[in-house]
Amino acid sequence: MTALREDFRQILSLVSPGARVLDVGCGEGALLELLSREKEVDGRGLEISPEGVAACLARGLAVVQGDADRDLDHFPSRAFDYAILSQTLQATRNPRHVLGELLRIADRAVVSFPNFGHWRVRWSLLARGRMPETRSLPEPWWSTPNIHLCTLRDFLALARDLDLTIEACAAFAEGRPARLIDPAGALENWRAESALFLLKRR
Repeated sequence: MTALREDFRQILSLVSPGARVLDVGCGEGALLELLSREKEVDGRGLEISPEGVAACLARGLAVVQGDADRDLDHFPSRAFDYAILSQTLQATRNPRHVLGELLRIADRAVVSFPNFGHWRVRWSLLARGRMPETRSLPEPWWSTPNIHLCTLRDFLALARDLDLTIEACAAFAEGRPARLIDPAGALENWRAESALFLLKRR
């Protein structure tokens, strides 16, 4: 049996039982299936790849094919309690628009992404002068799906610009369990390999 991803474990702890959940960029449906089984959520998924959609449907999940950059606009406002965007924000063409739409269609958003400010990333750029490859950024620059990488500080600035409240934040590094943090802390932008935020509108 595949070990439970630490970010999935953290998301599981944040989502209320029976909640209405939209998992954006749900892949093959592992998180959506986990939430349905453990929290009995009313779950829906949006996935861009036909292979991912087919895998979700084979699991009995309610998933449609769509692109977060375009298709979130068609969802009604406040249709969900939570919109989840797990390790996908950096692969969107317009992260600001996507984040705004998540918090239009849901009361809260759970967003996670790799932190480009992590010390290993900085060291790779400094020592090797090349784009880094790390646990959270494993692909070489020429084949990565990531097109809008950011740091914790970048994300905090975007959240402020959109007038969002950060209800919780967790950091991940070296495959260890989630660590609750103040994302504005001076050292966290160095220490977090990836981060997960629970957000709501003010």
